[in-house]
Amino acid sequence: MGESRKGMLLVVSGPSGTGKGTLIEKLIEWDSSFGFSVSCTTRAMRPNEAEGKQYYFIDDARFDQLIQENAFLEYASVHGHRYGTLVSEVNSRIEQGQNVILDIDVQGGMAVMKKVPSCVSVFIYPPSFNILEERLRNRKTETEEEICRRLNNARGEFTKMGEYQYLLLNDTVELATERLKCIVNAEKMKSARYIPTIPE
Repeated sequence: MGESRKGMLLVVSGPSGTGKGTLIEKLIEWDSSFGFSVSCTTRAMRPNEAEGKQYYFIDDARFDQLIQENAFLEYASVHGHRYGTLVSEVNSRIEQGQNVILDIDVQGGMAVMKKVPSCVSVFIYPPSFNILEERLRNRKTETEEEICRRLNNARGEFTKMGEYQYLLLNDTVELATERLKCIVNAEKMKSARYIPTIPE
């Protein structure tokens, strides 16, 4: 039996500290058909990050230039920095039948959902605010001011949960990864993406 597949655009959002990056890494390990779309950001690189892997780290002048060139599928200011998803990182892969993951904030997620209605949207949320704060502090990558800002922003982001197709609790990495796999498997079977050829 033959088949043809269209690429899936998977949008993963949620407040800072909910474990989006970890779940995406687990998904890519499990399913190599997914590729991570590298976004641009004006924030500084963290010690565990590399240029072109987690982000393209650029300055404000370059970011403004990319806006003028209509190079972004979406862009937004988050936690005092700017982030943008490059059209070039997404469209070419989808056209080739590849699956693409976007790890983006809620503002960006909402923008992509409007521009690409066929995308699959997943909102990651924690068991409690106390656990979210604990996760942020354990990362040891933000100042006290940044942690407070991210926690405050999280309350606003939670009000947009209902805009997403799927809500995924990240209580443990193992359980959350299995839930994400279930979502992906179901979406792969949708007739809009999957067209089997049935032989005689």
